[in-house]
Amino acid sequence: MGTNPDLTGATWRKSSYSGSSGGECVEVADLNPHIAIRDSKNPEAGTLAVTAR
Repeated sequence: MGTNPDLTGATWRKSSYSGSSGGECVEVADLNPHIAIRDSKNPEAGTLAVTAR
């Protein structure tokens, strides 16, 4: 498989794709060349890293 990006110092923000009701929020962090995604309500549950493409 691939390598895990270093999330130390990542700046998380609410995704523009999150629902406006407040119950369906995901956070994203730009980690050139990856983007990390996590559940804002449970950030310790894990992170998904994908390429920006």
